Order: sequence, then structure tokens, then C-alpha cells
Amino acid sequence: MAKLSKLYTMQEAAQHNTSEDCWVVIDGKVYDVSSYLNEHPGGDDVLIAATGKDATDEFEDAGHSKSARELMEKFCIGELDESSLAIPELEIVRAEQASDISKKIVEFTKRYWVVPVAVAGISAVVGFLYLRKK
Repeated sequence: MAKLSKLYTMQEAAQHNTSEDCWVVIDGKVYDVSSYLNEHPGGDDVLIAATGKDATDEFEDAGHSKSARELMEKFCIGELDESSLAIPELEIVRAEQASDISKKIVEFTKRYWVVPVAVAGISAVVGFLYLRKK
């Protein structure tokens, strides 16, 4: 018979991010590693830094042994609620819109080119008059 496990959101897991209360998410499972922080070979700061995000990649990159993976099961308190993971919607921009933006920038620079040219011209005249006066 399958064992039912508690579901946690990423936000819930992220709230447990101190040395007294530390949860990490690895491979869709939530682990309460608070009691293991002092024993962790990589130090407690590694585990605390892994809170609030999916730490699967960091866990795999560290090259944990089979015994470490077996030890993890002792700290498993539930699973990550996959439905709570929101995928941000991307804004689709048509090529026409992108060219509209560039057209607006070109139009803006054409319209207001007089101001920097006038400032440069006035500066040149004032500088010339100042040097001529000396």
C-alpha cells in the first residue's frame, strides 16, 4: 500500500531557512535537515543556502554517495506540491512591434537633436570668446 505524504509549497519550505529550522527541497521531496546541520560534511551554511529553491542540481553536483542518499530518507517530511509552482507567462512580441520601438527611438532622436547641438554650439562660442578675451 502506498504511503501518503504531506504536500508542501515552495513558499512553505522557503520559510524554514534558519539553523534551528531548515528545510530543503531535492527531487520534489521536502527534507527537514535541522537536526543534521551540525553533522553535514559540507557545513550548515551549504544547507541553509539551499532553502527557498529546488536544490536538486546542487545536490547532484556535490556527488553524494549512496549512503548519503539513504540517510536523506530519514529526514523526508513530505513532497513538493507541483501545482503550486507557477510558470511565468512570457510576453510574445511580434517582429512588427520590435521595429515599432526602434522607429520610436529614431523618431525621438530626430526630433530632439537640436538641444544637444545647440548646447555644444553655445559652449564652443563661449569658449572661443573667453580665449579671445585673454
